Amino acid sequence: MTNNGEIEQLFNIIDESTETLMRELDTSYLDALIETGDNLISGEVRTENGKPSTIEKNNLEHFYSEANIKQLDPEVIRQAIQLAILKASQQDHIQANHQMTPDTIGMLFAYLLQELLQTSDVLTVFDPAVGTANLLTTIINDIYRNHADTKITGIGVDNDDSMLATADINSRLQGLDIDLYHQDALDQLVFNAADVAVSDLPVGYYPIDHRVKNYETHSTEGHSYVHHLLIEQAMNHVVPGGFGIFLVPSNLFQTEQAANLLKFFKNKVYLQGFLNLPKDLFTNASLQKSILIMQNYGEQAKQVPQVLLGDFPSFKKQKEMKKFLAEIKQWHRQNF
Repeated sequence: MTNNGEIEQLFNIIDESTETLMRELDTSYLDALIETGDNLISGEVRTENGKPSTIEKNNLEHFYSEANIKQLDPEVIRQAIQLAILKASQQDHIQANHQMTPDTIGMLFAYLLQELLQTSDVLTVFDPAVGTANLLTTIINDIYRNHADTKITGIGVDNDDSMLATADINSRLQGLDIDLYHQDALDQLVFNAADVAVSDLPVGYYPIDHRVKNYETHSTEGHSYVHHLLIEQAMNHVVPGGFGIFLVPSNLFQTEQAANLLKFFKNKVYLQGFLNLPKDLFTNASLQKSILIMQNYGEQAKQVPQVLLGDFPSFKKQKEMKKFLAEIKQWHRQNF
């Protein structure tokens, strides 16, 4: 269990330092937060053109010395940074596609991954829309907690430099081994195949039609759905037999572009599960999300006799949630 007192203490240090740098550097909260993270990692305050002032530089260095980053559990660091990112999203009015994935969903992803993979000495997890890396680091920390001997590396791609800079300080402060790439995830990717792909996929249209004309999931008329394209791209960069777990709109298979997505599924991957998140998480039924579980074709892979379908109970109902997770465990035993 993480220590709430430690989380609060670290958040206060990060927040007050960020507020100071905001004033001193005349910048946004998010940019000041990235600067704070870099300072915490290096252990010293970077100055440019006499800013921050000598007095504030000394104050900040005193603050940083109180943080004791190296002694803290990665989850304490992740949750403190998460609070700071939440503050940034409110103060800087960050767009909806850049909002963080809630921890509960990250924990569900980690649970499903550990159930599907059972034991693994080495694991590479790829997120094609990494954002601030909150989902990716939640998953990695949860797996570490339960499988301390597993060597886990992460790969994250994002085309937003502020999000990626935040992901960088987030992962480095936690001491996690994550390679980050600043690029359009639908361009050519340059890393070796990952064992699994995970993502809270951005939803909407991809504007550059000519760039995705070779994708099986591209639309023949008008713009293609970016979440369809990212599913295809991600699974193309996962090893044979490897899994993908994605947060997707619940109406994924009911839109005018669903036919091309289903064609890709038929040719390249097995659809192994589709779980609806609780309705009470969403302000509007049209915004409801689901967890999609898929597996690449491969020597050991096969279509499960019974696809995992269902609705998560409300996260507030712990007894029902425990029962539902036990049913997932039983499904895995019976189908793999």
